[in-house]
Amino acid sequence: MSAVRASLVALLPFVLSTAAIAQRTPARATSTAVSETSAAIADIRYEITFDRQTAPRRELHVAMSFTTSGREAVLLSLPAWTPGAYEISNYARSVRAFGATGDGKDLVWDKLDYDTWRVRPGGAKRVTVSFDFAADTLDNAMAWSRPDFAFFNGTNILLYPEGRGTDFSASISVRTEADWQVVTGMSTTGPRTYSANNYHDLVDMPFFVGQFDLDSTRVADRWTRLASYPRGMLSGEPRTEFWGQVEKAIPAMIAVTGDVPYEHYTILTVFDSSFGGGSALEHQNSHMGIYTPYIIGNPVLPSITAHEIFHLWNVKRMRPADMVPYRYDRPEPTTWLWVSEGITDYYADLALVRGGIVDSSGFVGLTNGKIQEVDAAPPVALEDASLSTWIHPTDGTGYLYYPKGSLAGFMLDVMIRDASDNRKSLDDVIRTVYNGTYKAGRGFTAKDWWDAISAAAGGKSFADVNARYIDGREPFPWPTVLPLAGLRLKTDSIREPRVGIFTTGDSVGNIVIASVEPGSAAALAGIRPGDVLLEIGDMAVTDPGFGVRYRSRFANALGQSIPVKVRRGNEVLSLAMTIQAALRVETQLMWDVGASPKAVRIRHGIMTGTTDSGLGSR
Repeated sequence: MSAVRASLVALLPFVLSTAAIAQRTPARATSTAVSETSAAIADIRYEITFDRQTAPRRELHVAMSFTTSGREAVLLSLPAWTPGAYEISNYARSVRAFGATGDGKDLVWDKLDYDTWRVRPGGAKRVTVSFDFAADTLDNAMAWSRPDFAFFNGTNILLYPEGRGTDFSASISVRTEADWQVVTGMSTTGPRTYSANNYHDLVDMPFFVGQFDLDSTRVADRWTRLASYPRGMLSGEPRTEFWGQVEKAIPAMIAVTGDVPYEHYTILTVFDSSFGGGSALEHQNSHMGIYTPYIIGNPVLPSITAHEIFHLWNVKRMRPADMVPYRYDRPEPTTWLWVSEGITDYYADLALVRGGIVDSSGFVGLTNGKIQEVDAAPPVALEDASLSTWIHPTDGTGYLYYPKGSLAGFMLDVMIRDASDNRKSLDDVIRTVYNGTYKAGRGFTAKDWWDAISAAAGGKSFADVNARYIDGREPFPWPTVLPLAGLRLKTDSIREPRVGIFTTGDSVGNIVIASVEPGSAAALAGIRPGDVLLEIGDMAVTDPGFGVRYRSRFANALGQSIPVKVRRGNEVLSLAMTIQAALRVETQLMWDVGASPKAVRIRHGIMTGTTDSGLGSR
């Protein structure tokens, strides 16, 4: 999910992982086995109602009508997840007041499984099913509403005929107030009416309905729209500044493949003070972000925006073969999220520096933050982290494929440029895989990926790199790789107060102990995994800057005892913790003043998007 890039946690404390905001049902293998196939249906029309009548109930009213023939049962299913959000959401649980009519008469229906409705037409030619859907979850894979606004995803509410495939066209009409707006990436076929030629397109274009700011401009000879809620939140100089960042970032990303795969692009943004960070989700010609208002004017906002826009090429089109085509009724685990999400994150950083949004020192700072984040986390193979994200591991590795995958992209870029004397780069790899797989109508495989890397590096094998650093858990070889790009790591060892815990968040904002370091202050105090942390001394543990404040506050208090409160089950425990120091190794990425001319050329090429051959230059 490109929802939140964990690397930004280290860079700016208020950016939180989506896992800390909304935990959902663990992934299931599949719903109850369905051996039946729906009767054929045609002329499919959806009607979504959100207005001043439904808004107080925080509901969408959904109607789906279609023609059918005969008396065979029609099986209609809702997706279990939204592509890009790698978790099972089971949208059927938000359905209320389901009903079905045929030719104006009530029809018999029942549930075939928990996300499939079986409707018996009884000879009716035109069938309509309807239901209400709860729009009360502030998550970009869900549906959410306020008295004057709603957003929703097609995956939340658009039923499909079970077993009939996804190659069917349909229309969507939105019923709302005359003075409210509607925006989506779908093609318009009439007033507030939209269409798509297949189900994949139908559900991949979220909607904003209500009162919000909307404007547009031409970027790279395409229309780009910016919708933001609530009105006035992203306005004036900050909006102008944000538009300027978008106008700089998009051309830098287009230059990687040379392809502009959209006619128009829509940026959908929601700002809400109850949201603790920044989260966004990509779609084929749009993305939707949910942010704290404090992110406005902060470099994190263009960074997340660039990440989502680069998904136009990487994920929405160039996609692992494991996820082609999308299945909506079950998880689609893959070992390749480190490419789909992590390398996308690398290209977000490149877009910022190549577009002139940050300077070269800013790029180095972003990279250094990711190195520190990965160093602080438990060792994990990138392939394993990619697979495990579906079950939300609580050991601190659940989203590590973002920053570690980004660093893998940086490492591969340096290695390719070094092996080719800076005549080729990771840009060439992306271009080759994009053209050879997406343009050929298929997903990419391990052979596609590693063959493209080897070819760009002049035939050099990367089997050892894959075995040790991608499928393996060895630390990246920065002492040998960074000098190739005119950089180096300065390492300092620091003894400082440490609690010795890894934490995560739950759906109601509690700080939950994920793991406890053996022999740490927390372990000796009796803190256990699963405890909810309430207090440490008199310090607020929900403050994102807690760790920094704790180390500063107790730097000269080693050996002192302070109270700790945790909730274990239904019991609140008061524990005593003795402050103790632990060794922390701090790294700082720096310019190598003694870099060779070749290393300087490589460093310059990475940050400008150029090679010495001129290929890939802008």
